[in-house]
Amino acid sequence: MSERRRGLGRGLGALIPAAPTEKTPTPAAMGGAGSASPAAVPVLTTDRGVAAAKVATLPPVSHETEEPSLNGAVETFASPVGAHFAELPLDSITPNPRQPREVFDEDALQELVTSIREVGLLQPVVVRQVGPARYELIMGERRWRASREAGLEAIPAIVRATEDDKLLLDALLENLHRAQLNPLEEAAAYDQLLKDFNCTHDQLADRIGRSRPQVSNTLRLLKLSPAVQRRVAAGVLSAGHARALLSVEDSEEQDRLAHRIVAEGLSVRAVEEIVTLMGSRPQTAQRAKGPRAGTRVSPALSDLAGRLSDRFETRVKVDLGQKKGKITVEFASMEDLERILGTLAPGEGPVLQKSLLDGDSEDTDD
Repeated sequence: MSERRRGLGRGLGALIPAAPTEKTPTPAAMGGAGSASPAAVPVLTTDRGVAAAKVATLPPVSHETEEPSLNGAVETFASPVGAHFAELPLDSITPNPRQPREVFDEDALQELVTSIREVGLLQPVVVRQVGPARYELIMGERRWRASREAGLEAIPAIVRATEDDKLLLDALLENLHRAQLNPLEEAAAYDQLLKDFNCTHDQLADRIGRSRPQVSNTLRLLKLSPAVQRRVAAGVLSAGHARALLSVEDSEEQDRLAHRIVAEGLSVRAVEEIVTLMGSRPQTAQRAKGPRAGTRVSPALSDLAGRLSDRFETRVKVDLGQKKGKITVEFASMEDLERILGTLAPGEGPVLQKSLLDGDSEDTDD
């Protein structure tokens, strides 16, 4: 029972070349077409596993990544033209500093820990060699974290040559294909890639296998207020809710509406209707700059309108004329009206709903 379980069978190891040893022939001999060794297998190219992205347009991997070892001999690093399989100590692997994913679901992580303890790590991580016996993760940080928590000392890995400017792209593509990035992480990764490659939205979309509108709309999420961004990153607000909130320019209004979305469970459609209603405010405000004759403008009434707006979570206006005044409460939909009535006049919402249903049935009978 004390024997450590190996997580990888012979199947994957037979498909990927093992790490080169000191007795390995020279690279020229390895690449010769006449090699007839029965152990020879196709070399895994650096672009393997990135099928959805058109990475052929990326700069080729440099052949200057090999460094002399400390004893003066040329150490055999991961081949720039391929990759090899190895079992590496966990302590020799460090996380990807440009990992776009920041949030790891704890429940899913614990499930993976349990699975690794029972059957071992079945899928190798992908790393690149950054020094003598030192490696950096390209793909598989969740597997790496779970393996550490499960108490493994070594894990299977594919050692691949990857340049710095392609490190973020590879990590981004893996997470996109697994749908494991939240919208804010995806937007931040897109923004970083635009800076790294100095390219347009069209070029970035082509490289990562996404449409240009999808890239542009995702990048717009970075314009949300910090409070709303935190809700999106935590998964409290969906990308659809976030895109609807982008039409609200005032950050305080964004925060207030985001609070309503969470508190009331508003649908994206309902939020869009509310935002559309809010969009008509500037014209109303312009007309209100010149108050009608006899209308009083009082700071106390403005404060009251603000408190009522917060109370009902919608726009409320309080106007006072020479002889009479009025209070205007705006609502975006029938659901919004029923919500306001629940606070303003409890019990009226169901009455209104019944009246509307009765009216619809009469129209049908006619």
